[in-house]
Amino acid sequence: MNDLHALILAAGEGTRMKSGKAKVLHEVGGRTLLDHVIKNAREGGADQIGVIIGHQKEAVKESLPEDVSTYVQEEQLGTGHAVMQAAPFFEDADEDDILILCGDAPLVRPEAIEAMEKAHKSSGNDVTVMSAIFENPFGYGRIVRDGDNLLRITEQKDCTEEEKKIQEINSGIYLFKGSALKDALGKITTDNAQNEYYLTDAIEIIRKDGGRAGVFTTDDKEDIAAVN
Repeated sequence: MNDLHALILAAGEGTRMKSGKAKVLHEVGGRTLLDHVIKNAREGGADQIGVIIGHQKEAVKESLPEDVSTYVQEEQLGTGHAVMQAAPFFEDADEDDILILCGDAPLVRPEAIEAMEKAHKSSGNDVTVMSAIFENPFGYGRIVRDGDNLLRITEQKDCTEEEKKIQEINSGIYLFKGSALKDALGKITTDNAQNEYYLTDAIEIIRKDGGRAGVFTTDDKEDIAAVN
């Protein structure tokens, strides 16, 4: 059986928090945001956990359990760039599944992770994206699909007028087959409005290379709720 590895993005500064503390170290219910994500990933079946750190990296690293691996993103060049820094984490995981989670989104349920992985495997996907339906999707990347097939995710700043009307949004939670993720990361560019390496671009790359991309739509929007 394939293993599940969880990689958590936790390098951001969190300027909107207006706090001297790293965003992921703020506490809710006696635990840091990041600790909630780690706990839920473990309970959802992840056997190995890695965290991408950057802002206040030493403080974030000190907060982590000893069995959690860390990878440093020195420059904030996008989500794709963040995952690139953790290449050693999935170097030998070609046949395993790599779950990407957000360190500031502590409410993702273990049950949702398990259901997403089940859907990912049963559909034979190379990548599966967790989505949700929002009445007001402004600011979120939109899910562009053809039936059950995911075509791409378009960030708000890159949306056409038609894409802005789409109410299905990207959660920032992804499940990749290890080999597909590695191949796609080598082909991501900064050709977008932000001049960043978008992890979302990996979807279209995987499809163009003949892989299968799908969507798991959560029935509980709180799964994707982030502190922002």
